[in-house]
Amino acid sequence: MYEAVHAHPDGEATVARHAATAARQGYDGIVVRSRDALAAAGDGGPSAADRDRSPARDPDALREEYGIDVVDAVEIDADDPTSASGAVGNYRSDRTVVCVVGGDDALNRFAVEQARVDVLVRPMAGGGDFNHVLAKAARDNGVRVEFDFGPALRETGGKRVRALADLRKLREIVGHYDAPYVVSANAGSHLELRAPRELVAVGEAIGFDAEAVREGLRAWGNLAERNRDRRSEGFMEPGVRRGRYEEDGC
Repeated sequence: MYEAVHAHPDGEATVARHAATAARQGYDGIVVRSRDALAAAGDGGPSAADRDRSPARDPDALREEYGIDVVDAVEIDADDPTSASGAVGNYRSDRTVVCVVGGDDALNRFAVEQARVDVLVRPMAGGGDFNHVLAKAARDNGVRVEFDFGPALRETGGKRVRALADLRKLREIVGHYDAPYVVSANAGSHLELRAPRELVAVGEAIGFDAEAVREGLRAWGNLAERNRDRRSEGFMEPGVRRGRYEEDGC
């Protein structure tokens, strides 16, 4: 199972601290959705900050040190669909996982209609809505919808009540239309990470099936594996790979 985290400079903890904590909690990997936290797999230049290959930022070195997969991702937080579209185009070839922040009706619609987008994150944040039309589009385009457990874990009072109501509504719509999804605690610090069993317990308390929560945590890793395969040299299209084949002799 995987968790998707915000690391420094977007979050309060380094990737290394997230990786160490997640490994202790039993995760198989973390998806680092902060743009400049890691040197991405597609980076090649020697000078830009996000091309720094120091051990603290190199996914391969982090995997070796902590025994946990570290996935380079990006979370695009744009003002409108036009800006989001440009950012998706810029990062699609450089990041293994591309997420778009929703919460705005126009951005929610943009994200689920783009096969280039992997995950629509926080679709209900800021008063955003998610309906059957968006669920169908997410299903048809293979865009995963995030169940963000963060507010249920960290908010109090009326904000927490609203967050729980939003999660229940989102669960019903996503489940009814069989849209793909991921689950996250949306941690901005290693102190906000929660073990898989804790997220399962939270999910069950608000009506999720335990296995559905586990599946949502596994989905991040499945997505990373799929995208890494698609970026490999041999990949042509789903079901078709480049290779050498023997010719029949005459």
